[in-house]
Amino acid sequence: MKGGHPIGIFDSGYGGLTVFRSIAALLPQYDFVYLGDNSRAPYGNRSFDTVHQYTLECVEWFFAAGCPLVILACNTASAKALRTIQQQDLPVIAPDKRVLGVIRPTAEVIGTYTKTNAVGVLGTKGTVTSGSYQIEINKFFPEVRVHQLACPMWVPLVEYGEYNSDGADHFVKQYLDELLTSAPDIDTILLACTHYPLLLDKIKKYLPPGITVVTQGDIVAHSLADYLQRHSEIESILTRNGDMSFYTTDDTADFDVHATTFFGREVRSGHVHL
Repeated sequence: MKGGHPIGIFDSGYGGLTVFRSIAALLPQYDFVYLGDNSRAPYGNRSFDTVHQYTLECVEWFFAAGCPLVILACNTASAKALRTIQQQDLPVIAPDKRVLGVIRPTAEVIGTYTKTNAVGVLGTKGTVTSGSYQIEINKFFPEVRVHQLACPMWVPLVEYGEYNSDGADHFVKQYLDELLTSAPDIDTILLACTHYPLLLDKIKKYLPPGITVVTQGDIVAHSLADYLQRHSEIESILTRNGDMSFYTTDDTADFDVHATTFFGREVRSGHVHL
């Protein structure tokens, strides 16, 4: 690691790289550090306490690496750990640093996509059971009805490189049919897991015309740009060399292969032991 004050980007695995990809494209001048906690992934079915513990350990690693700002590019971590970290942990361990998530930026704009005021949210079991999207979307768009569905097979399909396989079609169609049967007036579907964009082509294949599919990368990137404009105390200390570093808590060779697919360009990572 080259030092300085980079922006930290965190995910339990590879999915956050789809968000990082959009952030790096919009804000290429900044330095970034990405950490995937692959050795303990997936987070989706773990308890609130476990997700908080794991996420906090990774956030503390970012702080030790010089990051004054960390983005939880993981919906499960944002749903299960962010509030506790912001309200209870940061005031004690790092009151001058900031941790942001992906749920609020998405909730702030999702209502502008729908004409029927019916939005489907597809995510991990942890994200769905937290109710975070229903709560946050209703703060900004109380008229919007939020219909959630957990898709437990989608992350494994993506993690194991099966997102283009014929076998993936069955599980993509199964969950979409279940969602639209329960709420046929849905005209907007949010992919509330950063792994899911790799299934986007198959998702669109099994949806009827007129349904908009929303991914989070560009939304989070523009929200971060706005945040930095409004918070000069953070923005002014960030280093700007256009450097990007990648780390994983698991095997680096395996991480590099998958991460290159998610990020869209070659990735070379280092190992971190937490």
